[in-house]
Amino acid sequence: MLKVLVAALLGTIIGIIVMVVVIAISGTDTSGASSVGLSVSLSTYTPSTSTASTPTSSGGGSTGGGKSTGGTTGDANAGKAVFASAGCAGCHTLSQAGASGTIGPDLNTAIKGDAGSTPLPAFIKESIINPDAVIAKGFSSGIMPTSFGSSLSSTDINNLVALIMSGQ
Repeated sequence: MLKVLVAALLGTIIGIIVMVVVIAISGTDTSGASSVGLSVSLSTYTPSTSTASTPTSSGGGSTGGGKSTGGTTGDANAGKAVFASAGCAGCHTLSQAGASGTIGPDLNTAIKGDAGSTPLPAFIKESIINPDAVIAKGFSSGIMPTSFGSSLSSTDINNLVALIMSGQ
């Protein structure tokens, strides 16, 4: 029994060392036009889709239904389930989801500074769909999967936006 525990511990330690080496090696490559260390303000962001104008298609009366969060409709409670199932909690800190990942930006604090003059809900949505459009200070491109725009439904994405916005 002791041999099994020692073998498991050694395997875990070796795995962690390999991950640290891979991250260190990939983090030192600047050929990907990363903004890490350049002290450049990223406030010139412009969303590639017209996500900011989508919710204003109705002209009269109340539509009821989902919670409106700064121009994007979505359900923050449903967003918690998407945040967990999509693996967001493994990389991001977000108090509303009980997440404390450190591989990606802290979603409690990092978003407002990176969004610049772009409406926050549109910036968050674009960051999920096209994560390399704006790279948060201290991070590099290519870390966040670029498949969420096709693997998540628009409802799931709107629910994630509502969840993230609920803490802003």
